[in-house]
Amino acid sequence: MGDMFRSEQMALCQLFIQPEAAYASIAELGESGCVQFRDLNDQVNAFQRKFVTEVRRCDDMERRLRYVENELRKDDIKLPVLSADQEPGAPNPREIIDLEAQLEKTENELREMSANGASLNANYRHMHELKNVLENTEGFFSDQEVINLDSNRMTDPNDPNATQAGAQRGQLAFVAGVIRLERYFSFERMLWRISRGNIFLRRTDISGLCEDEDTGRQVLKTVFVAFFQGEQLKQRIKKVCAGYHADVYPCPSSHAERAEMIRDVNVRLEDLKLVLNQSADHRLRVLNSASKHLARWSIMVKKMKAIYHILNYFNNDVTGKCLIGEGWVPVRDLPTVQNALARGSKRVESSIPAFMNVISTNEQPPTFTRTNKFTSGFQNLIDSYGMASYREVNPALYTCITFPFLFAVMFGDLGHGLILLAFASWLIIKERQLAAIKEEIFNIFFGGRYIILLMGCFSIYTGIIYNDVFSKSMNIFGSGWHNAFNTSTILDTSTHYLQYRPKMSNYKTYPLGMDPIWQMADNKIIFLNTFKMKLSIIFGVLHMIFGVCMSVVNFVHYKKYMSLLLEFLPQILFLILLFGYMVFMMFYKWIVYSDFTDEQALTPGCAPSILILFINMMLNGHQKPLDGCKEYMFEGQELLQQLFVIIALVCIPWMLLAKPLYIMATRPKHIAPPPQSTPGMAAVANGGAHGGSGGGHGHDDEPMGEVFIQQAIHTIEYVLSTVSHTASYLRLWALSLAHAQLSEVLWSMVFANSFKFPNYIGSVVTFFIFGAWAVLTVGILVLIEGLSAFLHTLRLHWVEFMSKFYEGAGYAFEPFSFKSILEVTEE
Repeated sequence: MGDMFRSEQMALCQLFIQPEAAYASIAELGESGCVQFRDLNDQVNAFQRKFVTEVRRCDDMERRLRYVENELRKDDIKLPVLSADQEPGAPNPREIIDLEAQLEKTENELREMSANGASLNANYRHMHELKNVLENTEGFFSDQEVINLDSNRMTDPNDPNATQAGAQRGQLAFVAGVIRLERYFSFERMLWRISRGNIFLRRTDISGLCEDEDTGRQVLKTVFVAFFQGEQLKQRIKKVCAGYHADVYPCPSSHAERAEMIRDVNVRLEDLKLVLNQSADHRLRVLNSASKHLARWSIMVKKMKAIYHILNYFNNDVTGKCLIGEGWVPVRDLPTVQNALARGSKRVESSIPAFMNVISTNEQPPTFTRTNKFTSGFQNLIDSYGMASYREVNPALYTCITFPFLFAVMFGDLGHGLILLAFASWLIIKERQLAAIKEEIFNIFFGGRYIILLMGCFSIYTGIIYNDVFSKSMNIFGSGWHNAFNTSTILDTSTHYLQYRPKMSNYKTYPLGMDPIWQMADNKIIFLNTFKMKLSIIFGVLHMIFGVCMSVVNFVHYKKYMSLLLEFLPQILFLILLFGYMVFMMFYKWIVYSDFTDEQALTPGCAPSILILFINMMLNGHQKPLDGCKEYMFEGQELLQQLFVIIALVCIPWMLLAKPLYIMATRPKHIAPPPQSTPGMAAVANGGAHGGSGGGHGHDDEPMGEVFIQQAIHTIEYVLSTVSHTASYLRLWALSLAHAQLSEVLWSMVFANSFKFPNYIGSVVTFFIFGAWAVLTVGILVLIEGLSAFLHTLRLHWVEFMSKFYEGAGYAFEPFSFKSILEVTEE
C-alpha cells in the first residue's frame, strides 16, 4: 500500500546501445516493460527514418497474416489460444527471412487454391445451369415441329405455305438461357419493346435455390427460351441478356441431341464434384497446418514491428557506431533496465556492452502508480477523473476504504450486501476462467470485482447497524424497551398512539445497531429520517476536512511551505468554524439532552434545533425559547458563535488576497523577456515550468492580473462549494431512506401476500411469489439501486473530496511493453 501514497519517482535515462545489439536489447526491454521511450526524431519524416524498410516488411507480413486469418474464418477454423508460457519471444533477425518466406508460401498457396476453387465453382455452376436448361426446355419444342439443325431454326410442317413463307420471311430461331427470377419480368418487357412484340418467350422455374455468381447468395432462377426471326433481332436479344446478367447456353432443338448432351453434362458434373472435393480437402489441410502456427507468427511479427518502431526513436552518434535513445524509467526499475541491456548485449555477443545514464531535466515526468489486482480497480476510478500530477498525493489509497463505506451508507441492507458479497466471491474464485471472457459489459464488473467485494462487506456492516435485512429487523440481543402501560390503557379505543418515554420504558441500550422495536413504531420514518440526515452531515464534513488536510501533504512535498499559511489555514478554519462547529453541536445535543435528567432545560423537549441555531448564527438572529427552556445549549455559546463567524469572514479576504500579494512581493522586479528559441527548446521550457513547480503549481511566468483573477475564482469556488458540498452529502441520507422504503414496499406488496393462503396452497403460492420477489429484489434493489448508489459515491469522491487537494494535471506513464501491445491488439 505504501506504493499508492503517491506516484513513483521517475528518472530520465539516456541509453547507449551498439547497432548490432540494438534489436536484442530493445526486445529485452519490451519484455520487462519499464521504459517509456521519447522520440528523438520527431522532426524527421516517417519515411526517412533508419528502420523504415524493416517496418514495411513487418507491415507486409501482417497483411499476409490477416489474409490467412480471414481464410481461416471463412472455413470456421478456430485459432488456438496461447498461454503466457507458450508465448514466443521476439524473433532473431536471422529468423525473419525464414518467417517471411513461410508466410509468402502459405499466402500464395491459399490464393492459388482460392482462384482455382472460384474457377471450378463457376464451371460447376454453369454446367448445372446448362443441365437445367436442357432438362426444362424439353416441353418447349413440339414433336410435330421440323427442326433445321444447321441453322438452329424450326418450321411447322402443317403450314401449306411453310416452304414459300420460309423462303420469303426466313425461318424461326431461338435463344435459351438462365436469369434470376426477380429480373425476368423486366427482362420480358424489354424484349417486347425492342422487338415490338415479335418475340415469343417461354420460361420454367428451376426448383430449389441457385448460387448467384456476383454475390454468392442463394437466389431463385428461371430458364427461358426466346423465339425470334432475323439475325438483327438475335443480336439485340444477346445484348439485352448481357445487360440483365442472363447466362445464354447452347441448346439443340433435337430431342436426341439434347439427351446426348445431358449425358455428357452429367459426366462432367461428376468429374467436377470429385475435383472440388479434393481441392476442399487440400485447402483444409493447408489451413489446419497454418492455424497451428498463426498465433505464434502473429505475436512474433507484432513484437518485431514494435522493436523497429522504437528503434526509429533512436539517434546515431557522431561516429555512427552507437545508437542513442532516451526514456522515462521508474527509479525502482533502473537495475531491471540495466540487466535487460546486459542480456541484450550478451545474446549477440557484443564486444561493447550497452550502458545507461540518468540525466537531469526540468520536464514534468509521467505519473506511474504501481498497483495489483486488488488496488487496480480503485486506481482506475481515480484515473477516470484525471491523471495525478507527478508525485501528487494519490486519493486511490483512501478510496479503497471511503468508497465502499459511503456506498454502504446509502445501500445499507444485510441481505442485499450478502448478494453483492456472493457475486464478488464468485468472480474472485473463478478469476482465471472468467478472465478469458471478452464481453465488454461483463469485463466492467470483472475488473471491479474487489470493489464489489468491499461494497458487499461494508453493506453487511451498515445493514447490521441499521438492523435491516430485506426490510426486516433481527432481535438478537433482546429489545431495550418494555411496555410501561397497563392493559386498560392499551385496550382503550380512544387512544390511537402510545408514546414510550425513555425514562419509563427504556432500561438498556441495544448492544449493536438499531433496536428492533423501531420496526414496529409508527414514528419509525421520522426517527430514521433525523438519524440518517445528521449522520450524512457528520460523514460529509469529516470527509471534506480530511480532503483539505491532504493538501498539506502536497504543500510539504513541493516545498511550498507558505501555502500552509496562505491557503490551508484559512480553508480549514472556514470549514471547521462553520460546519465543523455544526457537527459539534449535534454530538453535544446527543450527549447533554436526556429524559433521565431532572433539569427542565436539559430535557428532550427543550433541545433546540441545530438547523435553526446554525441559521441564526450566520444571520445573527434569535429565537424565543419555550417556557423553562434556553435558547442556547451552553453558556457563552452566542459569543462563541459570533467569534466563529467573524473569523470565518476574515478567512475569505485571507484566501482571496494573501497568496497574490505574497507572489507580488517575492517576484523579481525585472524579468527578462523570453529569448527567441526553437520549438523544441520552447517545449522543454514549458515542460520545465510545470515540472519545477510540482505539476503546474507555479505562477512565475503569469501576469499579476491573471494571478488575482485565478485566486478570486478559487476563493469563490471554495466558499460556495463548502456550502453546496455539505448539502451534497445529504444524498447519503436520501438514498439510504429511499432504499429502505423501497425494500419495505417490495416485501409488503409482493412477498407478504403469499402468507395469506393456508395449508399446502400457501406453500405453492409462496414458491412462485418468492421467485418474483427475488427477481425484483436483484433487478431493482441490487442492480439499479446499487448502480445509483455507486454513481453517487463516485461523485462524492470526484467533486466533494478530491476537489479539496487533487489537481490531476499529469499524464500517464506508458512504457514500451509487449504485454500491453498484445492486449491492445487483441481488444
